[in-house]
Amino acid sequence: MIRDKQPLSMYEAGEILDSLKETDKTKETKAFLNKFYNTTPAKAKKIKAELEGLELIKLKRADIVKIIDVMPEDAVELNKIFTEVVLDADETNKILDTIKNNK
Repeated sequence: MIRDKQPLSMYEAGEILDSLKETDKTKETKAFLNKFYNTTPAKAKKIKAELEGLELIKLKRADIVKIIDVMPEDAVELNKIFTEVVLDADETNKILDTIKNNK
């Protein structure tokens, strides 16, 4: 039964998998996620908290999750995440600085 629908980063999905009974499917899914981790779960949580703390109106939860999963290094990579809105230079710099300071 679906109780709530919300975007999750790979790290959050991994934490949920850790709380479930270990099966072949959970092992396969964990192995798959491990191939794509760009940082540690602790750093991912810190980045998430700092991005939420920026209180940018254009920055939605789904965008934060994607930023954490991709960890863009420049404005071009960051702008590929935002398809429906355009970030100004100040917003872009704030997001990129948050990522760089927590790598």
